[in-house]
Amino acid sequence: MKNFKRHTVLKSFTFIVLVCTSFLPAGCISSNFSVETLAKSDIDMVSDIHIDQTLLLLKTLTRKLYKMNPGELAKTPGATIESRISGIFKCPAPPPEPALSGKKSTNAMLAGLEADYEEDRVYAIMYGLFTMLHMAYNNKCDLFMLDFLTAQNFYNSARNIEILVWRLKTRYTSAGRLCLITNTWESDISNLSFERIFGKLIALSDTMALIMAERGDRFVKQAVHMAGMSFLPVGI
Repeated sequence: MKNFKRHTVLKSFTFIVLVCTSFLPAGCISSNFSVETLAKSDIDMVSDIHIDQTLLLLKTLTRKLYKMNPGELAKTPGATIESRISGIFKCPAPPPEPALSGKKSTNAMLAGLEADYEEDRVYAIMYGLFTMLHMAYNNKCDLFMLDFLTAQNFYNSARNIEILVWRLKTRYTSAGRLCLITNTWESDISNLSFERIFGKLIALSDTMALIMAERGDRFVKQAVHMAGMSFLPVGI
């Protein structure tokens, strides 16, 4: 009886935490009732909210990266920030542009941070980040009760975002400049707006990992960051 109560309280608590972390400053989520929602479990509906919030953060991050690195947008004639966003964030995920040679997920991010990469680095990074997170959601655009997400994929995604943040600070072009500028310093005061967005993305993935682990009573293997900070696998 005691274990049952503990399980019930923990389940309720994690559900509340997930909802709270989902309602980020990007805005409120409107709740439209439909018959379709009756076919979904509570966790599936919360997962949908997570997907929406993750997309809002990814789009915000893309805009900021292009504004901070306008030369990347100029590499695609006639492109605007909004047209690039529309080309990346589709479901199902679109195929990569030819410059990425079929690379997705962490492979696309690695390509975008190569010293001699000549194409749009913002596109490569954001397309890679989006497709990685899309894989964590089993490449689904909508989740129903029969879908079962894997906690390990969300845990690995969170660690990969941390690794990406580190790589953005340490990867330089062949000319000796940072591949992409993120945080800046103004009068000895650091602008950490990028760190805050990445932090929210990490929190969303970590919380989903906890929820999925609790839902399936599965153990999530903790990663030890080795020298070189290699990305962790994410897949179905």
